[in-house]
Amino acid sequence: MFKLSNKEMMKFRELQESVAIQFRDEKKLIQAFTHSSYVNEHQGDPSLSNERLEFLGDAVLELTVSKYLYELYPEMLEGQLTKIRAAIVCEPSLVKFAVHLLFGEYILLGRGEERMGGRTRPALLADVFEAFIGALYMDQGLEAVVAFLEKVVFPEVNKGVFSKIMDYKSLLQEEIQRDSHGQLAYRIILEDGPPHDRIFESSVLLNGEEVGKGRGKTKKEAEQMAAAKALEQLQKN
Repeated sequence: MFKLSNKEMMKFRELQESVAIQFRDEKKLIQAFTHSSYVNEHQGDPSLSNERLEFLGDAVLELTVSKYLYELYPEMLEGQLTKIRAAIVCEPSLVKFAVHLLFGEYILLGRGEERMGGRTRPALLADVFEAFIGALYMDQGLEAVVAFLEKVVFPEVNKGVFSKIMDYKSLLQEEIQRDSHGQLAYRIILEDGPPHDRIFESSVLLNGEEVGKGRGKTKKEAEQMAAAKALEQLQKN
């Protein structure tokens, strides 16, 4: 690994404080923030850049996000889960997480990349976020990654930030109007659980006949899941 100055080492200790994670092997953390331009400039082994950790982090992120969505949306179909996962792990989303954590300040860059504004380049920031996930997995395992995502990523999922990309109610309405099938109506048929953790179940009716049911943590989410089920049924028919 490269010999860093005291100032650079202090920054990485500050980073660990800011994310409330103490790495057992700081070299893993440093490698996660080492860009290939820095390695090239210091004539180091290419494997010392963050690219291998980025490769690993990408897989770990997909696994942990997939498991979380699987448990969060028990009624959701595979295709729908895939679309939400894609929205979470895509470059724009990863950049937002990296910016929120100020990851750009800690990247080790070559002078040329620094001059070209690499510290704020979206692709570079997304790669660093994935590399950080890979480094954390290697250093402390899957549970530590999940604990980190529970603070940074999963709260955004719970707010519905990513599920908003799919408006099943609008899609269902368009489908019905296109084929002149009649009138849609939604009703909440079940409310369960304590006030801080409610579960709602909704049904969607087409001309008074139930064509789909869905569950969610809010009434709107339950209606969306019911619309998704109705769409699936219509497509089968």
